[in-house]
Amino acid sequence: MNDDDENIDHNRRLFMELTALGAAGISLAGCSTLATPTMRPGTSGALALGAVGMGMNHKESAMKGMDMDWPPMPDGAPTSDSDYLHVEIDVQIVEHELAPGVTIHTLAFNGKVPGPTIRAKEGQWIKATLRNRTPLMHTIHWHGFTVPYAMDGVPYVTQPPVMPGGSYVYRFKAEPYGTHFYHCHWGTLLHMQSGMYGAFIVESDDDPIKKKYEYSREYMLSMSAVDTDWVRVELNTMLDRMSKRMGLMKEGRLDSWTTAHFDSLDDLRAAMKKGFVPPYVRSRRSQAGLPNPNYFTINGKSYPLTEPIMIKEGERIRVRFANAGTVEHYMHLHGHDFDHVCEDGAPLPAPIRGNTLRVSPGKTSDIIIEGTNPGIWTFHDHDTRRVTNNGLYPGGALTVLAYEGFESSFKPTIALDE
Repeated sequence: MNDDDENIDHNRRLFMELTALGAAGISLAGCSTLATPTMRPGTSGALALGAVGMGMNHKESAMKGMDMDWPPMPDGAPTSDSDYLHVEIDVQIVEHELAPGVTIHTLAFNGKVPGPTIRAKEGQWIKATLRNRTPLMHTIHWHGFTVPYAMDGVPYVTQPPVMPGGSYVYRFKAEPYGTHFYHCHWGTLLHMQSGMYGAFIVESDDDPIKKKYEYSREYMLSMSAVDTDWVRVELNTMLDRMSKRMGLMKEGRLDSWTTAHFDSLDDLRAAMKKGFVPPYVRSRRSQAGLPNPNYFTINGKSYPLTEPIMIKEGERIRVRFANAGTVEHYMHLHGHDFDHVCEDGAPLPAPIRGNTLRVSPGKTSDIIIEGTNPGIWTFHDHDTRRVTNNGLYPGGALTVLAYEGFESSFKPTIALDE
């Protein structure tokens, strides 16, 4: 298969094959088995859906709205595969343990939450292939990167969504320098909360933070927040909706009214005059139904499953944070001050000395900690509502900075209810 085969295949026969998923009847209400769509070898299921349908008027062509050769090769992109850093990412539905005794069904990049940490040199060309192994649609947005337009991962704006069984190839340079992350941009509120995020670190041979601080190791902490009940209900709802839409596709009855997807605002208003009701109005959605997180995670885990941050006396370490969730975190370190050195990947003009770091949704921050005070020190969100598991303290966004070789007559234990 050549590179072009990895991109979007608009073959009508494939389109019909994919719609067979509509009979799957998928549910995650218990621990139900998920149906996996089958694909013809050498094909991709990322379809260009404009105003999706099969007829005339508001039933417009399913192939409308995106160039048949999408995505285009970026300017200056290498033509040889050997000139890229290759990244393979798939999307799966997995069972994931948040805390001891608490396991949920969730979406995951490469079967883990968060997805794999990607590292690349600044300016290095990336070829990232997304393969969709779920019954839902997905994309990847490269958060903080200056990618070419067609590689930004926003469905219906820069690309078609990647259909079940399909794939999409992203090509871009790893820039700018610093701590960034990637995440799904389809059904973003659900899909990011359901584990579809991962860190992406762009390294420099002339790293200004490394030169100044000469740190010896580093840690990546990806923050998130999960409403377990909301995720279960919404994921089931999305699976059911997708199953029904695939069935309608197969029967040639899927249209822009069904998908709530229009080519323009004028088309939307015209449809409303003919009786279309937007899905967000009260007659179709009585309550807002927004998530209210009850688990708060560091690298996909709530205390006591969070991993400790290790340090030696006299050592400097770099700790990178990315907030892929929907709530703010105020990470407070006991027994130490640290230098806040980067934000959104960019080095700060001057480090900010402190002991509490604010990490807002969508932001990344880097700090340098120096091992000056041996012990086992709590490192936690100081909005203590985030240091709970299902409302019970302690839990959630809580870990420790632990000195290697430190010994004390008092041995720390695990507390689940204070």
